[in-house]
Parts: sequence; structure tokens; C-alpha cells
Amino acid sequence: MRNLSTPRTRSALMLAMLPFALAPAAVQAQTQPPIQGPLDGSVDPDGDHIIVGIGGLYAPAYQGADDYRFQPLPMVDVKWGRFFVNLQDGVGANLLESDHVTVGVGLTPVGGYRAKDAPDGIGKLSLGLGGRGFLKLRQSGFEATISATKIITGNTEGVVADASLAFPIAASDKLTLIPSIGTSWGDRKHNNRYFGVTAEQSAASGLLQYRAGSGFNDAKAELAVVYRLTDRIGVMAMGGVSSLLGDAKNSPIVYHKTRPYGVFAVTYSF
Repeated sequence: MRNLSTPRTRSALMLAMLPFALAPAAVQAQTQPPIQGPLDGSVDPDGDHIIVGIGGLYAPAYQGADDYRFQPLPMVDVKWGRFFVNLQDGVGANLLESDHVTVGVGLTPVGGYRAKDAPDGIGKLSLGLGGRGFLKLRQSGFEATISATKIITGNTEGVVADASLAFPIAASDKLTLIPSIGTSWGDRKHNNRYFGVTAEQSAASGLLQYRAGSGFNDAKAELAVVYRLTDRIGVMAMGGVSSLLGDAKNSPIVYHKTRPYGVFAVTYSF
């Protein structure tokens, strides 16, 4: 296993934890966070690593929800050869790896929402599993990611895609700042499952029936702060704002189109 002790390597590996922190709960799989890891080019994309940790997410209970929810989050990011395990890309393998391009596939979780978080009568949207393909491009310090996920199990169904752009700024050997932007898209089946209101749900909830079509669902901006405490221990805090777009923002289950969220995490690298 490669050396993980250099400051630049430690900061870069910390970035790998950020996508993991956001996938459950309010920031659903259809709105994958734009921050990828490693980002700053100091880590060999073929390098093996193991990162574990614990964190917490404070975010709306679902996209557009009225209430917030705090959720503890276990974290893991493992890469061995072409194979990886993390919550953003799931469990899978990189088919192509170079200094500037990574192409991979994996099985990844797809979030829903609990019945008690949704409006009365809407019911729950169960957690699912999807097949994900992604393309990551790195150039001049930027990392752009485009991905698509075909949902295989769970109540959401359909296809979701996301695109993001991030640029890390090394403020010091210990401190890295990562501003980023991103957006997500869903097909008609997925968006109607997540944001739609059926006749049965309308009768039970008192909300108007609603059918959502395909289109862009949100846009967001984030700023992460990553600090290396030791050669192996790091901390991360991230704040973001997401705003719903298109048919998603007009759904009867949406109470707030624009909402902030935050994450804090502590990680350990082997």
C-alpha cells in the first residue's frame, strides 16, 4: 500500500469522504454532491487506500421538506486496484484510469424518504439500489464529473443523472478549501415517483394530484473545509445550499424550494 503520510496526500484523501457523507437522507442519490476525491492531483488515481470515519448530516428530511433531520453517518472509502467501495460510486470498478480521466461503474444506494418525514398520507419512498456509470475529468486543478444511475430496486425507479465541478484550494499544508457547484436531472418515472402525488395519495393527504415530468431537479453550491490534524486523522466541515428547479419545485410536497444543509466528519486513514 502506498505512503499516506504526506500533507498533500492526507488533504486529498480527506476529500474522498465528502460524497459519502451526503448521499443518505435529504440529499438524495439523485442529487449527488459535486465534491469528488481525490481532487488536488497530489494522489495517484491508481493508488490504494482505506479511509474510515464518523460524521453527521443536518439537512431537510427530503428534498423540499419543511423539517430538518440530523443523521449520524458512518464513512468508508476503500480503493484496491481498480475496485472501490464508497457511498457515492457504490461498490464497483474503474474501467479506465489515467491522470486526467476516470471511467467507472458500480452499484450504489438510491435514497427515498420515511413516511413520518413526508406529508400525512403520502407514505414512504423506500431505499433502493441503482447501477451507476460515471466519467471524471481532471484538468488544471478542476474536477468535473458526469454520472447516470439506472434504479434497479426501491420505490423511486427510473433514471437519474448529475453533473458537478469542484476546485480545491490548498490554503496551507493542513488546510484545504473546496468550492463546488452541481446539478441533477431525473427522467419522468423517477421525478413522478419522488415529487408526484397520486390520486390515492391526494385523497389521503388532501394535497392536489400532481405529475412531474423529466428535467433538471436542482442546482447547488457548496464549500467544504478540510483540516489535517495528524498524518492519519482529519476533520471536515461542509455547508451547501440547494435550490429545486422545474417540476420538482412546483410539487405539492415541496414546502421550501431553497434550503441549506451541512456536514461534519472525522476520518482516519490506514
